Amino acid sequence: MTAGRAADPSRPVLVAGGGPVGLATALLLARWRIPTVVLEAAPRRQATGSRSICVQRDVLDIYHRVGCAEALVARGVTWHRGRTFYRDRELFQLTFPDAGRSAYPAFINIGQSDVEDQLAAAVAAQPLVDLRYGHEIVHVAQDGHSVTVHAAGAEFTGTHLVAADGPRSTVRQVLGVDFPGRSYDDLFLIADIRARLPFGAERRFHFDPAWNPGRQVLVHPQPDSVWRIDWQVPAGYDLDADAASGGLDARIRRITGDAPYEVVWRSLYRFHQRLATRLRVGRVLLAGDAAHLMAPFGARGLNSGIQDAENAAWKIAYDRAGWAGPALLDSYATERAAAARENLRVTGETMRFLVPQDETEWAWRRAVLDRAVTEPAARALVNSGKLAEPYWYVDSPLTTGVPPVDFPTAPGAVRPPVAGVLCPDGPVTAGRASRVRELFGTGMVVLTNGGPAPAHTEHAPVAQYRIDGDEVLVDALRAGPGWGAVVRPDGHLAAVLDRPDGRSLTTALRRARGLALG
Repeated sequence: MTAGRAADPSRPVLVAGGGPVGLATALLLARWRIPTVVLEAAPRRQATGSRSICVQRDVLDIYHRVGCAEALVARGVTWHRGRTFYRDRELFQLTFPDAGRSAYPAFINIGQSDVEDQLAAAVAAQPLVDLRYGHEIVHVAQDGHSVTVHAAGAEFTGTHLVAADGPRSTVRQVLGVDFPGRSYDDLFLIADIRARLPFGAERRFHFDPAWNPGRQVLVHPQPDSVWRIDWQVPAGYDLDADAASGGLDARIRRITGDAPYEVVWRSLYRFHQRLATRLRVGRVLLAGDAAHLMAPFGARGLNSGIQDAENAAWKIAYDRAGWAGPALLDSYATERAAAARENLRVTGETMRFLVPQDETEWAWRRAVLDRAVTEPAARALVNSGKLAEPYWYVDSPLTTGVPPVDFPTAPGAVRPPVAGVLCPDGPVTAGRASRVRELFGTGMVVLTNGGPAPAHTEHAPVAQYRIDGDEVLVDALRAGPGWGAVVRPDGHLAAVLDRPDGRSLTTALRRARGLALG
């Protein structure tokens, strides 16, 4: 089966939502020279507190592709240590290693408003992005070639629509897509405070402290000496009454001591675990909070939303250009729903530990924490949130599996990475890039140590780099002799092949584009 017919390149892609996922989607599409119209319901951009604050290393690579990563790292707080306490005892510390060959640290902390500032500045400088505030979508219609929406009394038509319009997504509702899951009653207070605290840039998690008995408190550093504090609070908690009575000040003083502080922002929230029943409806793709909601502990919400944006952008670009087979857009829903289900599984386990829902779960939590005081082995069972990481597309229909080959390598050598994972990063001398991941983002990439070029690409962009002399990259890929790798535009390995020939490379490239294989 051949790929489809190319669309008129002047026709835009429509994006619902001017938050970070929507703006990132538009900027990623601009890298493919695709115009977008971004429709935001709010009359103007409003900065409202920290919200999502923790950016994962591989997501910084996506921000790098749209020109924002360096500014985010410079502005954000890099932290390497997390400390976990139970009552008045410190249970353990988690330390992240240095960046090694990666360009970025494992995590930075920066408020969502700051992220939006950087993305908005990039959008303002990008003529291919038309951002319109005060345009709530009220109707969606589509056929086999286009999507038309009505917003603010106007009509907009594009080749595709990415719905990144948040948890109450109008597009999702208009399309009749259900959003099943659960909203929990447990209540959390969040406050951003500006203060100079007597400890450095580290994450602190307190289980059952004497000043919040039976509940927990989380402290995270942010730029400009601002700290985010999350308290679990009892049902019926009244924030305004607590502030008026001095109770809020007392809570904050448990963290700051006598140091002066300023409340920058405060709010209450409940957590939700939800996943849309469909992430693709024809030419409409759901992304970010419009597609999935998850508890905030572990920083899996916005990070996964930005990964949605990149997954959607390159597949829409291929579909518009006529390079995609019929399975490519479907694979967006397959891959990103699987990623969301895994994130929901992980965050669900965390929340069952943090806020047990029955006596059995409470008994388990108490037993684990009590044992962790004296038994180091029990500390691995303490769940304060497994931090975000990219999903592995090992079961994707676009992925070509790794054959069971034994490489004649030195003792202790590691087999090649599994297809579906993100390609390892590291310095590289191939092309003009300074590191591996700078080779990605605008087409398929074939990495070999001297193998043949693919026999047939049907005009889809494929860059090939022969790197047999680049020992640093070979080591980064953990590859044996005679290897070849096909890397998708989003940096995921579509195939890792032993001694590939032109046919095997072409087959892997076709599968990665969603084409049926004969």
